[in-house]
Amino acid sequence: MSNSLGYLSHRAHRPLIMGRNGAVGANHPLATQAGLDTLRAGGNAVDAAVAISLALGVVEPGMSGLGGDGFYQVYTSADGASRCWNATGAAPLAATPERFRARGIAVRGPLSVSTPGLLAGLGAMHAAHGTVAWQQLCAPAITHAREGFAATHHYRHFAGEVRQFLAADARSRAVFLGGLEVGVPMLGSLIVQPDLARTLEEIASDGAETFYRGALAARLVAGMQEAGVLVDARDLDACQPQLQAPIEIRYRGFRVTQTPPNSTGFTMLQMLKIAEHFDLAALDPVQRIHVLVEAKKRAFLDRERFGTDPRFGEVPLDRLLSDAYADECAAAIDLSRAADLALAEPEAAVGDTTYFAVVDAAGNAVSGIQSINSGFGSGVTAGDTGVLLNNRMAYWHLAQGHANRLAPGKRVRHTMNAPMVFKDDRLWAVEGTPGADNQVQVNLQVLTAMMDLGADPQCALESPRWTSSQTGQGANWPHDGDGRLTIEPGFGNDVLSGLERLGHRLNRVGPLEGPCSVQAIRVLDNGVRMAGSDPRRDGWAGAY
Repeated sequence: MSNSLGYLSHRAHRPLIMGRNGAVGANHPLATQAGLDTLRAGGNAVDAAVAISLALGVVEPGMSGLGGDGFYQVYTSADGASRCWNATGAAPLAATPERFRARGIAVRGPLSVSTPGLLAGLGAMHAAHGTVAWQQLCAPAITHAREGFAATHHYRHFAGEVRQFLAADARSRAVFLGGLEVGVPMLGSLIVQPDLARTLEEIASDGAETFYRGALAARLVAGMQEAGVLVDARDLDACQPQLQAPIEIRYRGFRVTQTPPNSTGFTMLQMLKIAEHFDLAALDPVQRIHVLVEAKKRAFLDRERFGTDPRFGEVPLDRLLSDAYADECAAAIDLSRAADLALAEPEAAVGDTTYFAVVDAAGNAVSGIQSINSGFGSGVTAGDTGVLLNNRMAYWHLAQGHANRLAPGKRVRHTMNAPMVFKDDRLWAVEGTPGADNQVQVNLQVLTAMMDLGADPQCALESPRWTSSQTGQGANWPHDGDGRLTIEPGFGNDVLSGLERLGHRLNRVGPLEGPCSVQAIRVLDNGVRMAGSDPRRDGWAGAY
């Protein structure tokens, strides 16, 4: 790599993982192992995705699980087609703007819970594309729930951050805090979830349907009602996953696909189209970062104007992803000065999510992202089911006329997105990350590092990163933002000083202390799968 690339280097903390058959990147080693074991046993990418998803919900409970949502982009090599499974639930029918007007949206606790859609999506995706028995795919998650997994440094960190919310629920306190009155479980302590193990056994036996309209649904509703959650049997019965076509753009000879609304993956595509007007490889690092940050600011203005459930409002993608609009946005960027583009309605975003990528031997792939929103979601466990519930209600707006205004039965605007990249009609990369508002920004940096600068996946995701927070941007209520550019030191003092001279207000953090946890798989022309995993959390990549 040339010196003009500045902060990018071929050196990384972790080795680049390569294999000629299957590859997996997930946010916990046990989930990666579940995916690899499934592939080596003859399963395809969708089979592995189900095993990974369910395992993540057990071993990374602060990030995702049966009580949350997901988006899954599936590529099938036999027909060269991509499909998106929207596994996001709607606001409860009892959740009206009037209920929350006096005190604002509930950010934690029972009133912050929306209908969980994750399992419905997994069940439908497996029914359409799976080849391995459902019961077999549930087995790793059942084992880890019943026998326990070891608390990592990151588990202890996230549990400590939200300890007060977990401690407020007796079942959550007993499981995730080990019943401790003070502190969090010690490093290596086993987190055992016997109630969740029994629930997963029921799901393995009766299928995903039981979670929404079966015997398990009745227990789930009873547990939610006991806790004061608004979700009821009507909401579960109405929950259906949606099969959607991906949205896409062309970028420097690549075809980049994304999850459509109510995902806000379209903002990442907007950023790329704006960035295409600039020769990123020829720019010095200060100019390159500046261009990408300014592109992000403009795309987020449109996210605020138009991001919604398309069943309840129009998202003008033809306009937002058009060449003419990208021309207009690019022309508005001042290369000598940072713009202050506050969002129209300031009302903090701490999204805790998980991502995984899978490519199998036949070239099928899944880009999967799932979440219970903030760390450990609502903090509420639904009765004796062991299901930790989301706090996705925190993403709603209440202002009249806002695209993302709360309405019963409406799906909230999601920061979750699950991209893929193709070149010459062949799968080129699967990549993604958790991180709320930071997701599309970090995806932008990793993908341009790979597509424009020639970085391998591990180099691209370990490179220093930035994230921009415009005033009023925050995904979670009360939708604030500090107007600063959070940035890691690896860019070097000259680059950081140069950004400040352009008017960027920096929030300097330590090495590898920036947000997100990227997983990326790059497929070479010779069939080799290169897999990278972010050292900023517990993620791990594997290939064979």
